[in-house]
Amino acid sequence: MQRRASVWFVFTVVLIDMIGFGLVMPVLPELIMHLGRLPVDSAAVWAGWLGAGYAALQFLCAPVIGNLSDRFGRRPVLLASLFAFGCDYLLQGLAPSLGWLVVGRLIAGLTGANYSAAYAYIADVTGPKDRAAAFGTMGMAFGFGFIIGPAFGGFLGEFGPRVPFLAAAGMAFANVIFGFFFLRESLPAERRRPFRLARANAFAALRALSGQNPAVLWFVAALGVWSLAHTVYPSIWAFFAIEAYGWSVGQIGLSLTAVGLGSALVQGLLMRWLIPRIGEVRAIVLGVAALFTATMVFAFVRSNPIIYAALIFNGLQGLVQPSINALSSRAVNAESQGELQGATQAIGSLAMIAGPLLYTGIFAKTAGPQAIVYFPAMPLVVAASIAVGAMGIAIAGARRDTDPDGRVARNAT
Repeated sequence: MQRRASVWFVFTVVLIDMIGFGLVMPVLPELIMHLGRLPVDSAAVWAGWLGAGYAALQFLCAPVIGNLSDRFGRRPVLLASLFAFGCDYLLQGLAPSLGWLVVGRLIAGLTGANYSAAYAYIADVTGPKDRAAAFGTMGMAFGFGFIIGPAFGGFLGEFGPRVPFLAAAGMAFANVIFGFFFLRESLPAERRRPFRLARANAFAALRALSGQNPAVLWFVAALGVWSLAHTVYPSIWAFFAIEAYGWSVGQIGLSLTAVGLGSALVQGLLMRWLIPRIGEVRAIVLGVAALFTATMVFAFVRSNPIIYAALIFNGLQGLVQPSINALSSRAVNAESQGELQGATQAIGSLAMIAGPLLYTGIFAKTAGPQAIVYFPAMPLVVAASIAVGAMGIAIAGARRDTDPDGRVARNAT
């Protein structure tokens, strides 16, 4: 019973993070435009730099947090980072200027690096064959966060762009209290390893992990490229919806709720049934195909009901990341899960440094009065093409898996 409560706490950590993230997404453009007195295209560029700074801090801190959790356990790392997360959203909610908002987003990058410890926790308490479904459960938390967060963010945003930030801070502090009483440590003392600063970076960690199984480099690379593709939505969706569809804050919140609904249905219900039947690789192919199809709808359709249906259908892309995560997790030993998850998150963060700058830069050139060629969906189309590349890398990694009994490669394909 206590272990189940701990697993649900980790689920709640991810859920609260995503609710907080979803709460502010509908109002972030308005807050940037308000604090900086900027038009929408200039505000999008600022948002790109904010996203890049957020990801840069995750790149630096995720391997450190993952390695610290391998040394001291998952519980203290998760609780400390979640407390800092609450303080950060409080700072952003009270920011008097655009400069303070920038500081807040940088701190958010540091605190958001707790995913490495959260995913390592799940790897600790699940068997190799169950990890795709377990990581899918964490993906379901992302989905529920996008159902709850943007809907409430759009509603609370009607009372002012700062209110959702304060609500996100309150939820984070409440989760710290819950975790203090119910979170059980998942990593026993005999499985902990010394903390070495030299290994607390993504490249050193991957060099060490590749000695266990060279295929892990392919899987981590696939996750990095996938992150580059996937970051288009938090980077540009709200701006795209304003420019292409003329949507209000409330409509943007509702659209993100549809994203969350599709993700929760896929990762909470469909994944557990589907992946054991088709394998991780075919699940990746299906997810990327769904993303590409939905992107075409976003680019060329202007009927709100069809767009909302495509947003829900696009939830099938939620098959991709848990499937690749399961392949990479099975490729290394139990003592290295925190190191693997930290390195994975750091590489994803490296992609997310480039992503916001890439997509907001493309948007600034293809939307607004200064557009070279008016096509505001161009960032989405570019991202869909990058997702196809991630699929190819994952398939190549599965074919090169050198697990001694060949189990990963056979199950994957």
